Amino acid sequence: MTKPGLFKKTLARVHHQAMLATKKIRQRLSGDRPGLHVFVAGMQRSGTNMLMDVLERSLYTDLYHETDTRAFDNYEMRPLPVIHHLVATSHAPVFVIKALCESDHLKDLIDEFPPAKAVWLVRDYTDAVSSALVSFNNFAAQVGRIAHDRNSDGWRGRGMSDATHALVRSVYTPEMTDATAAALIWYLRNVLYFEQQLHQDERVLLAHYEQLVTAPQVAFPQIFDFLGLNYSVFVSSQVFASSIRRREPPVIAAPVHELCTALTERLHAARRT
Repeated sequence: MTKPGLFKKTLARVHHQAMLATKKIRQRLSGDRPGLHVFVAGMQRSGTNMLMDVLERSLYTDLYHETDTRAFDNYEMRPLPVIHHLVATSHAPVFVIKALCESDHLKDLIDEFPPAKAVWLVRDYTDAVSSALVSFNNFAAQVGRIAHDRNSDGWRGRGMSDATHALVRSVYTPEMTDATAAALIWYLRNVLYFEQQLHQDERVLLAHYEQLVTAPQVAFPQIFDFLGLNYSVFVSSQVFASSIRRREPPVIAAPVHELCTALTERLHAARRT
């Protein structure tokens, strides 16, 4: 006998695939071309998949998740000529693509694909770290490599300023736990928002995960309005707030906790302005 939960998930998946197929046919018949390019940026485990799923329910978007091999190789965006080709063959008014590993050069991407906008999604670092620890490990080893050489661990240390690298070196210890290291990575990737001066760029919208899941009918219309898309309750109907404080907060060493807390306050201040 099929379990009710499994049946519900299967039905939802079938419905989603049918929706995507119908949307693709409608877009091809329309003959439209992208009039706006959208990059969804931020740090992993910050709710970007949820945001992408909501945007995908719009009839006017063409989305490329980081698992889509047409646009990504091992979660990293393929070379720009490949992305330009995908844009050229798209039939949607709004072309949307993830840019998490590429958040360090988001400003360059926006300049490369005019007209373009970006949504930078940030999540409370304790919840982001708790979620990351469930899916990944070796954070301490990653930070150790970055402390020694910022370019030694791929995208994680890419674009890091001298000041941020000095901070990493000052707080890293060989005894650092994965929880503390994951929080430090949250810091060094989200501080890029300010180091690229994105808080002063009208093409970039800062969004907070907690606002999206607790007040979806307020927060998502703001994003859709920013992107020039029509909002309906349907697109965010699958968003729930159950992921907030779902797990016990991880133990994070005081120096890194202080860094993340200060950055959190700065991000909230930037959102309010």
